[in-house]
Amino acid sequence: MGLKYSQIQSALEMRHGHHISLRHLKRRIAKLGLNRRTGYTDLGVLVDFVHGQLQHSGELHSYHWMYEKCRQYGLRVRKADMRLVLSELDPRGVKQRQAGCLRRLQYFSRGPNFIWHLDSYDILKSYGICITRCIDGFSRKLIWLNTYTTSSDPRLIGGYYLEAIDRLQGCPTVVRGDLGTENGHVGAFQHVLVPTQPGDTLDSYKEGASTANQRIEYWWGFLCRQCAEFRIALFGELKDNGHYDGGFLDKSLIEFCCMGLIQVSQSEVRCGENLY
Repeated sequence: MGLKYSQIQSALEMRHGHHISLRHLKRRIAKLGLNRRTGYTDLGVLVDFVHGQLQHSGELHSYHWMYEKCRQYGLRVRKADMRLVLSELDPRGVKQRQAGCLRRLQYFSRGPNFIWHLDSYDILKSYGICITRCIDGFSRKLIWLNTYTTSSDPRLIGGYYLEAIDRLQGCPTVVRGDLGTENGHVGAFQHVLVPTQPGDTLDSYKEGASTANQRIEYWWGFLCRQCAEFRIALFGELKDNGHYDGGFLDKSLIEFCCMGLIQVSQSEVRCGENLY
């Protein structure tokens, strides 16, 4: 039943009228050869189970989570044994978790202009300014970095795409965009320029969650540190001092006064990044 000592004492007293101390109860249990910590799974079975888990997403599990997983699969193990098994089978993972390091993802691209990643940066959207960017996945060259009042118009994003392929005199094999309607025209243009043949395993236009668009998400942090953070602090100060309420007039004033300056500073960042 897995009763606690206090529960055993209560059951003896209520059902049988015997009141015994905790110390006496433990002595009687030991004399009868009873032990709740018996019947552990064989160590070889545990090693095989952990080895199988490490071949998949289990390689990311700490020993606490792996211990709980063993319990889910009906294995009865000691936490100390689990720590030892993990340290032997996955010493690198144990070391990384102890150091608080994340396991880096791997990124593959076949060459320049094989895949373009495009995304929008909406941290200034509440002030009426939206930034859209496209990057080459192989060289990390900036294809475009534009500022406008919206980043949700598919015609606008499609125009950026057409301007880029006209300027570069070519188009990528694959374009990777986010889920949403703003990239609909880009997807249509890409499918026309690079049609997907029946039986092809690679689509010329791919879309997915923004957080999984790792190649471009990293660059947004760089842009924030080098350029956008100044504007965020400036506009935030205007808002905190009561000079900006988010209305149409205030947004229009910021767009009129600052959008050109932001585009110039971003063009400088783009040129510097491409030269680097």
